[in-house]
Amino acid sequence: MVSTRSGTLIVGASQAGLQLATSLRELGDREPIVLVGMEKHPPYQRPPLSKAYLAGRADAQSLHFRKPEWYADQRIDLRLSTKIVAIRLDGPDSGSGVATTESGEELGFARLALTVGGRARRIHLPGSDLEGVKVLRHLRNAKELRDGLAAAEEVVVIGGGFIGLEAAAAATAAGKHVTVVDIGDRLLGRAVAPVVSDFYLHAHQRRGTDFRLETGVTAFEGATGRVTGVRLDDGSVLPADLVLVGIGLESRLELAEDVGLACDGGIVVDAAARTSHPGVVAAGDCTVMPHPLGGRGRVRIESVQNAVAQAQVAAASLLGIPSEMHAVPWFWSDQADLKLQIAGLSHGFDQVVVRGDPESESFSVLYYAGGVLIAADAVNAPRDFMVVRKALGEGRTIPADLAADAGTPLKGLVVDRPRAISA
Repeated sequence: MVSTRSGTLIVGASQAGLQLATSLRELGDREPIVLVGMEKHPPYQRPPLSKAYLAGRADAQSLHFRKPEWYADQRIDLRLSTKIVAIRLDGPDSGSGVATTESGEELGFARLALTVGGRARRIHLPGSDLEGVKVLRHLRNAKELRDGLAAAEEVVVIGGGFIGLEAAAAATAAGKHVTVVDIGDRLLGRAVAPVVSDFYLHAHQRRGTDFRLETGVTAFEGATGRVTGVRLDDGSVLPADLVLVGIGLESRLELAEDVGLACDGGIVVDAAARTSHPGVVAAGDCTVMPHPLGGRGRVRIESVQNAVAQAQVAAASLLGIPSEMHAVPWFWSDQADLKLQIAGLSHGFDQVVVRGDPESESFSVLYYAGGVLIAADAVNAPRDFMVVRKALGEGRTIPADLAADAGTPLKGLVVDRPRAISA
């Protein structure tokens, strides 16, 4: 039997999904809300999984956003361990329809939001199904990785991105011998400038982590069903009791594609979080969106800040309240005692300015395009991060020729952007 077509169905009990439900209530919506998630856990924080949780400084309960009674108080019907396998909309211009769960239950809705997130990209090589070869995306993955780390001595991390380096830092701090393998010629190659990549390589090496860059993996070796080594493309084999494959995230697009939504590496949305279907919104890691600071093209932003801000906009759109995304993207990464804070998006930069000495492990890098500030990476330099974040939010800049002097506070250097001169 199909439930009445009323209220909002949110598919994905992610941070974006929870925020969307919360924002609907905060905006005065009293209609039913059904929040559906595939995991057995209520919505929880994901960033600590590769940081505090893996290091043993947090447990599952501490990661939960809300206590169980909060959902009842807010009249949010939280359906856990539930997978939506099909969605049927009532028409080309209608946001109402029916969703079918894996168990065959049919859920009617008047409004639909997709906050389905993504899945860890896996590596398909001989031996990739051996016990001890792990990915990290969900709490279940993190528990398996933490349990495996307790007994491991030799740990191999495949991927020199944020997840890989955070996990490597935790494993090294736990006294394990850790080797990071990456096909690229530098760490964090898609996210930061070479000077920041070099800093993190040397900083992790000082703390005891080994690296094999410009190196591919061809197979996993094992015995009695467990991984024992990682074979590299030069023919060598790294001993391994535990392997983390941290090579990125791919959006969950199956439901969006079945409904006929436009997708391009993510669910395509506009600045109001509306999909190509006028009655459906989407938010979080599953989306690609217009550049929030007016840059060209669409971007996919994997961050807590973006998930929250986009979900707030999506809720407003569902209620017919005009709203658009213009928030400054920001991110953070904790690797041992190194806190990296990023403000803005550095893609397309043509100049960098380094403030401070990277060897001191407290410095920042400012990114410019056409002489205008577009982003900053701050390593153990929170003041620089906050100044740049605020400047970008106000549409202001910092002259590149003045920014390099670390003895001069950035706050006093912020100026209005030069106006374009018309022909």
